[in-house]
Amino acid sequence: MRDVAIVSFAQSNAESEIRSEVEILQPVAAEAVAKSGLARNEIEFTCSGSSDWLQGQPFAFVMALDAVGSWPPIVESHVEQDGAWALYEAWVKIQTGEVESALIYAFGKTSPGDIAQVQALQLDPYCVTPLWPDLDSLSAIQARACIDAGVVSERQMAEVAARALAAGRDNPHAVRKEAAAVDALLARPYRVTPLRDHDCPANSDGATAMVIVAGDRARQLCERPVWIRGIDHRIDPPALGVRDLTRIPSAALCAEKAGASRDKLDFAEVTAPYSHQEILLRRELGLGSDALVNPSGGSLAAHTLMSCGLNRIGDAAMRIAAGKGDRALAHAGQGPCLQQNLVVVLEGE
Repeated sequence: MRDVAIVSFAQSNAESEIRSEVEILQPVAAEAVAKSGLARNEIEFTCSGSSDWLQGQPFAFVMALDAVGSWPPIVESHVEQDGAWALYEAWVKIQTGEVESALIYAFGKTSPGDIAQVQALQLDPYCVTPLWPDLDSLSAIQARACIDAGVVSERQMAEVAARALAAGRDNPHAVRKEAAAVDALLARPYRVTPLRDHDCPANSDGATAMVIVAGDRARQLCERPVWIRGIDHRIDPPALGVRDLTRIPSAALCAEKAGASRDKLDFAEVTAPYSHQEILLRRELGLGSDALVNPSGGSLAAHTLMSCGLNRIGDAAMRIAAGKGDRALAHAGQGPCLQQNLVVVLEGE
């Protein structure tokens, strides 16, 4: 396998935006390219992650190319998925030997529409979508199943939220940040029982970009490359009725195949849009109860749909590049109740 490193990363401030997707993305992509040390025309492959159904038109991702430039002609691809999966495609492209470098970007703008109604369209079109369940309600069903099974408790969920909100104060990109005691959080009203507002994702608009480079070229470009030592993605059945909602087997398999347990992990960044999901992921990914998870605040502090997984990977990489750890696990998740999962193991030089 070829060595591939993350050499630069940039993200927008997560918030409700009046700007278009192109206007949000352009400065972020330009920043990632500038930080990489490569000229734009030196980057050999471009891959994006987004979702046309957020923009409400087919092939909407094509417009985003205005933000990164497509002339002279570029080699480009797109995945209808979180940007973490675009990273996977770019990593595979480098493994084939066809290219040495890649720009990955992702964006999502959820503020213009009814995100609950839009996301219901990804469910079973015959048996589930006609009921129009929102993801908060489906995740509440999962949380209730976990509580009834003794896997989590509401106090543990509040402890996760309190840590995330506190971590958000140190994250300039967070939209939800406060110092809150666990008992105070538990006293707040439910949004959808057993979930309260702080147990749910801090949805926002934004964009993310990253540059990856192979081998010695990466060492030439940055002082401390962050190497992708393992990467894997898996999916669980789409029908909620055939899944044990207290488990996320695809996440566990990802961690195994990516080699997460081969050495000590200094911290982890995981995509857990709901507080109980962080507790589930700790178990499935082999992270102990005392492991440092989501020092960025995670999705409870800022959750940019289609960028959140790539943000977790980028946040982990930049923490390693800054010398705040040597080895980390980064996780991306998509779909209802974390149906689809991706794990990356990162190491500093």
